[in-house]
Amino acid sequence: MISQIAIVLFDGFAFGMLLFLLSVGLSVTLGMMNFINLAHGAFGMFGGYVAVTAMRQLGLPFLAALPLAFIAMALLSVIVERTLFRRLYRAGELNQVLFTIGAVFVSAAVATFVFGTVQQVIILPSWLRGSVEIGDVRFGVYRAFIILVALIVTALLVFGLERTRLGAQVRAAVDNQRMAQGLGLDVERVFAITFALGSGLAGLGGALAVEIVGLSPSFGFQMLVYVLIVVSVGGLGSITGSFVGAALLGIGDVAGKYFWPEIGSFLIYLMLVAILLVRPLGLFGKR
Repeated sequence: MISQIAIVLFDGFAFGMLLFLLSVGLSVTLGMMNFINLAHGAFGMFGGYVAVTAMRQLGLPFLAALPLAFIAMALLSVIVERTLFRRLYRAGELNQVLFTIGAVFVSAAVATFVFGTVQQVIILPSWLRGSVEIGDVRFGVYRAFIILVALIVTALLVFGLERTRLGAQVRAAVDNQRMAQGLGLDVERVFAITFALGSGLAGLGGALAVEIVGLSPSFGFQMLVYVLIVVSVGGLGSITGSFVGAALLGIGDVAGKYFWPEIGSFLIYLMLVAILLVRPLGLFGKR
């Protein structure tokens, strides 16, 4: 039983770290600009396709394909934000929801046209395959790698948010956007940079997720529910909230499907309801 619990906690935490990479950008941008971007998962999907294509067509190694997915999605998000999303900042929530969910359908159609509907696979380097035995428990090497990447990203985000000028501007915009604008802060510029960073992390998460959850044109829809639950549980504009919420969701999802397969898929929704009943703003939400 102890070994089973250890495996569930490890696998669940690894899955949670994937969700953290996919969702943290949405949490910060939604908390900063109140912009409901349901197309956030599409950047994860295209990040996965960039990594797969780079490895197959360009012959790049896996470790080179990961930063390429991040950079490609960050650049794509700049174009999308400047040409499409910026027009919706002052629109109503319904307009934002309808437009961005429509963007998910468009991105799925584009992915189907270009890549087909077949599930994509990624060939991991030999040193990321297999498992390591500690005591009587075997831990997957690739899942440990995902955890390591997520922890490094978390440390960099916290350092950037707490120790840099841009981080201070982001915190100011999240806490009180009108006051920040009144003090001369270019909130739209800060948002554009943050949006690009969050979309890039979604692309990185999508590239890492190919081996775990697969990759198809429906990826944006499949991960949308998970991402929204992470944001709701963690609270808007909080990196710590996204990290804790993703970890709880990942462990709860894996534990539910492992120990109670009949109701495992519903456990995360029960967790969501229970947490929001006690903390309506999320665990670390301020508004």
